[in-house]
Amino acid sequence: MIQLENLQIPELHHELEEQIQYKIDQKAKPIGSLGQMEEIALQIGLIQGSLTPSLEKPMMLTVASDHNICEEGVSPCPTEITWQQCLNFLDGGGGIGLFSNEYGLDLRVVDAGVNFDFKPHPKLIDAKVRKGTRNFLQEPAMTIDECLLAINNGRRIVSKIADEGCNVIGFGEMGIGNTSPASALLSVYTGLSIDDSVGPGSGLSKDGVKLKAKVLSDAINKHGISDDPIENLARFGGLEIATIAGGMLESAKRQMLIITDGFITTSALLAAHAINPRVVDYAFFSHQSQEQGHKHMVDFMKGRPILDLGFRLGEGTGAAVAYSVIKGSVALLNKMTSFDEAAIYNTANDNIRIEE
Repeated sequence: MIQLENLQIPELHHELEEQIQYKIDQKAKPIGSLGQMEEIALQIGLIQGSLTPSLEKPMMLTVASDHNICEEGVSPCPTEITWQQCLNFLDGGGGIGLFSNEYGLDLRVVDAGVNFDFKPHPKLIDAKVRKGTRNFLQEPAMTIDECLLAINNGRRIVSKIADEGCNVIGFGEMGIGNTSPASALLSVYTGLSIDDSVGPGSGLSKDGVKLKAKVLSDAINKHGISDDPIENLARFGGLEIATIAGGMLESAKRQMLIITDGFITTSALLAAHAINPRVVDYAFFSHQSQEQGHKHMVDFMKGRPILDLGFRLGEGTGAAVAYSVIKGSVALLNKMTSFDEAAIYNTANDNIRIEE
């Protein structure tokens, strides 16, 4: 039996909270006027335990797998798109190839379970457990050992990246049909109804959404809901979701910044949260996806999306774009002039602290 070992996640450095907040409030601006960027700066300072945090060797992991639940008609797209898009990403294409390059993230594609034999590539990480999850309407998507192997693969990948000096990592995904496991996990982990958890994914019609909801409802009724979060992930999840969940847990253990993408990667955070709730302290919710279940996920974990641009592409695109805001938030803390540095004073009294 494969085991998960040493999953202790440290607490944030709350002893520095007042000092970091004071530094933010002393910047030459009205207090709170940079809104969420100030909250992001504070969180990063607490994660790193520093008044001058830094972002080192930012990495984007786009993790891919196939899903045999597609046999039930839950996706309008052919599953061959998964491996074709992976090759596209490796060549720097797709939304994630573009945005990773544009915003300075080092992109790696992780094969967690694609039904294809890739040739070696410098940007490809082979973490294949099997060629796609099983049709979980008929049987569990993974065995417990397969699920644990995927989680440990994610941990191993992140551990190596951290050892190479990375301290901020975005997660993306690729896998035709993967909104189905994400929807099932949302319902299983939060108690939300399937009807509120399911959306059109990559373009289902209203009738298609109804069919998808019935398939997922029947699957949950067939297998039941366990008290063990890993067993639920094995029954209804995806290999890319389990791999990302493991990567997120290891990132938090290593006190790295985690940037989620949309519906699928947030379902991985939901699974990681069920295993160790403290993982969310290290997570930044990049954007509000248009898939209806995503807001329920974010709300359940008390998150706040950085952006709302109408994205529903996946791949890690929202995480890559949001990284630009995270960079700006660190610059705010480290580089923005204070009232003292700008020599702005109240002639009658002390430093001006403009308030709205």
